[in-house]
Amino acid sequence: MRRARRTVAPTLLAVLGLVVLVTAGCEAPLAPDSKKADATATPSTSVAPTPTANASEPTPTAATPSASTVPTPSIEVPALPTPRDVGSLLGGDISWPQCPKGMGIPEKRSEGLPLPDPSARFVVIGLTNGPGFVANPCLASQVAWAKSHHLLVAAYSVISGPTRFSPSGVTGEELGRRQAQFNIASLKKAGLQTPIVWLDVESVPHFDWGADKQANAAVVRGAAQGYTDAGYAVGVYSTPYLYESVVGDLALRVPEWRAAGQTSRAEALRRCRRDWVIQGGAGVLGQWVEDQRDRNVTCPGASVQLPRWFHQY
Repeated sequence: MRRARRTVAPTLLAVLGLVVLVTAGCEAPLAPDSKKADATATPSTSVAPTPTANASEPTPTAATPSASTVPTPSIEVPALPTPRDVGSLLGGDISWPQCPKGMGIPEKRSEGLPLPDPSARFVVIGLTNGPGFVANPCLASQVAWAKSHHLLVAAYSVISGPTRFSPSGVTGEELGRRQAQFNIASLKKAGLQTPIVWLDVESVPHFDWGADKQANAAVVRGAAQGYTDAGYAVGVYSTPYLYESVVGDLALRVPEWRAAGQTSRAEALRRCRRDWVIQGGAGVLGQWVEDQRDRNVTCPGASVQLPRWFHQY
């Protein structure tokens, strides 16, 4: 029995020693040194590795443009043409009196008067046969004549109060507006192109205005509005006396075409001055009558803006 104890005891001791060593080795990582747990410890690169840039993605850099990288603008702004005053231009105006003799309404039969002579660079064509709502009987042929001579062209219309040709019961501004609409239809039918329509404000023989200047002024205002609503500029043809006798102190302050009657070119040019203002506008054209023709001249400076006053055929 003793011999058996001696044999077992060393073996048992060896086993117990091995267990102690294994147990000590497993518990060692769970009890780290207190110094290594200090909050001031600097993490090693194995704990927080520094990221590296992906080779397929470029690393952003601060954009610092240099003179070589800034593109030079390639757009060039062309020089605008400088308006040029070509001086005074001569022209004429025509309407029903220049139609072949015997045309038109009984009160306004055409007379076959001569058309402008070759010195004319422009022509202003009348749209009416005297009063409103009656068209110039040879408007289309006069437009064709102006086109064939490659003239600068504009239009004018006589404005009138109520007459037997007016729509029944229509007065005031509406009467003027409808006259403008009628005349616009006439010029379009004749193929007449113009940037402006001049309002001829004066007494109309056989179809004269009434004595109420305020009522007359309303008609003229309506006509001006009718043209401008349709996209046309307007101006006034008259003299200070004739205009005031019809509409009083109505001031449209639009461009003016000033009549000088049976006088001369020199007098027509004098009418361009400020002392011949009709209704507060600037003088653009002066007119005089000579050799049975209505002759016209542009006022000083007006030729700088020819497209404003005329259409070029």
